[in-house]
Amino acid sequence: MAPPPGGRRVSFIRFGLLHRRAVVFCALVAIFFILMQWAKLPINVSYSRRITSKSLASEGVKLENYYVQPICSPSREQLMTGRYQIHYGLQHSVIMCDRPHGLPLDEVTLPQQLKKNGYSTYMVGKWHLGFFRKEYMPLQRGFDRFYGYLTGGEDYWTHRKPSQYSKDPSEYQGLDLRDQDKPVLDQNGTYSTHLFASKAIEMISNHDHSKPMFLYLPFQAVHGPLEAPKEYMEQYKSIENTLVRTYAAMVTVLDEAVGNVTRALKTHGLWDNTVFIFSTDNGAKKGKGSNWPLRGWKNTLWEGGVRAVGFVNSNLLEKKGRISDALIHISDWFPTLLRISNGSLTGTKPLDGFDVWNTISTGALSPRTEILHNIDPLKALSSLQFSYKLYSDVFNTSVYAALRSGDWKLLTGSQDRGGWKHQGPSHNMFDKPKEQPDKHIWLFNIRNDPQEKNDLSDRYPVIVLDMLEKLSAYNKTAVPPFWPPRDPRANPALHGDLWGPWI
Repeated sequence: MAPPPGGRRVSFIRFGLLHRRAVVFCALVAIFFILMQWAKLPINVSYSRRITSKSLASEGVKLENYYVQPICSPSREQLMTGRYQIHYGLQHSVIMCDRPHGLPLDEVTLPQQLKKNGYSTYMVGKWHLGFFRKEYMPLQRGFDRFYGYLTGGEDYWTHRKPSQYSKDPSEYQGLDLRDQDKPVLDQNGTYSTHLFASKAIEMISNHDHSKPMFLYLPFQAVHGPLEAPKEYMEQYKSIENTLVRTYAAMVTVLDEAVGNVTRALKTHGLWDNTVFIFSTDNGAKKGKGSNWPLRGWKNTLWEGGVRAVGFVNSNLLEKKGRISDALIHISDWFPTLLRISNGSLTGTKPLDGFDVWNTISTGALSPRTEILHNIDPLKALSSLQFSYKLYSDVFNTSVYAALRSGDWKLLTGSQDRGGWKHQGPSHNMFDKPKEQPDKHIWLFNIRNDPQEKNDLSDRYPVIVLDMLEKLSAYNKTAVPPFWPPRDPRANPALHGDLWGPWI
């Protein structure tokens, strides 16, 4: 593996996966934030003050052809392993807080591999990769320090995850905030974005400068529930729509937090040798946000669900202040960060990610030409829902799947049909697709039609067949989905009002 630029050891800051959260490597941030670069989102330059993130993106390399997964856990899984979710049985939905599953223990994680090369590994924020047994938790998966929460979402102030299943207040709700493996009981009333930024700064301040550092900061913001401090809400009192006003305030708090963390890196002399990566983890949620002009939303394989915005800022970049149109996927960070840390792939499983450092740093062509967005056999249309089975001898087109190959994108199965939602400070408009409800094959030229409005599947059957053959080849490498039933032993009422391991 090639050494890092200049032969120097590099510190990473990945700002947490933002829901349209952003994440930075050593800091990844949230997903609503990322889509703003596309166009008329509720939080654009007119509504929201995003001074820090805009400046960091402009000074670095903006990733305009960058993809993640359509929901939280799968994006994190592929970031941490460099492998598609079909290869470890997590192709269906997210890691649930009451089901005994998680990122399989035989999967090698990014922090585990970085530690082999002498890195200190820190995490602050959202885990969401499983915790039903202690072995699945962050400290057992490669992180030296962890401060954050284990489940998929919670209240920003109380840090409690509410019940998803029962109206009984004693069932399935509890505190979800930990320092290492101990519950944190004294932060009720502290807004999570402020809390996580302060803990990240604390880890930076206490870091031993003789060792390189990996800081993974997946903020809670701006995932639901939409909540923001009053003083930030006041900045947007001219916005009539309450959700948009709250969202604008949340993004402003987040941007301020990013600024505070980057300032700490500079104060402690780490910035000059840091690779700072900002990424989202999925698209905006239906009914809560807008991915305009892209089609679809979170939990769909339309571009609005999977096409993200990210950027890289570093003094180690050879060509900065530019936009990259290179095809990049979240699984690519695994081999890329190992390369620039002078790490090794020894001991890892076969990767689906590519080393894209030269692509980002110098503008070289991307080694990636395809992205398997997913194949989920548990989300299949009933055979009664469509009257013909075109191409069924190649690939079951009732199965929920999508593949990008070159400029082409193929989707099969039930895709929620998607749509295009315009959202402004005081209005919403929704454009519905003009398609038959039982449609289950789509082909788009994404380069020419990123909005996915012009289905070409009837015009180019040879391309459809070729794409289906590729899906079939990927499917032969898949392991069966693991989707265990709910386990009542997970109830926090049985564990001192805390979410945590129960087996």
